[in-house]
Amino acid sequence: MQNLNEPKTASESAVEMRNLVMPNHTNPQNSIFGGVVMSWIDMAAAMVAERHSNRPVVTVHVDDISFKAPIRIGDHVLIKASINYVGSTSMLVGVKVIAENPFTGITRHTTTAYLAFVALDDIGRPLKVRGVIPETEEEIRRFAEGKTRIEEMKKKNVKKT
Repeated sequence: MQNLNEPKTASESAVEMRNLVMPNHTNPQNSIFGGVVMSWIDMAAAMVAERHSNRPVVTVHVDDISFKAPIRIGDHVLIKASINYVGSTSMLVGVKVIAENPFTGITRHTTTAYLAFVALDDIGRPLKVRGVIPETEEEIRRFAEGKTRIEEMKKKNVKKT
């Protein structure tokens, strides 16, 4: 069994998830509802946070979500999620959504999101989580950007008196 205090690499916790866009996922314009994409993003990101912490997790903040292009009925959707940064109890997960037309093979980067999670102890309190080891240049960049994002989130959440 793993030592829950030893850091993990980002790739050890990464998740890729695929979905097929069906009519029940879409609006009258035959593009996917944003809420459906958001639920898929939250699910993939939660799986990353659980894999990283080896604990149950909850979403505590959606820092940013950008819809860049529509996703249509019949598209195959690839959701890539990975740990970007780990604080003492918080984990920032970055998610990239790519839509593919299965007949042409053309892909489009459609959505980007950043979500913060905390791992929970046995009575539902936030728990200190293991660190992350960024290995690639991209992971190192994401780590630095993630640290800045978490610091900005904390500043926004400080109550002004």
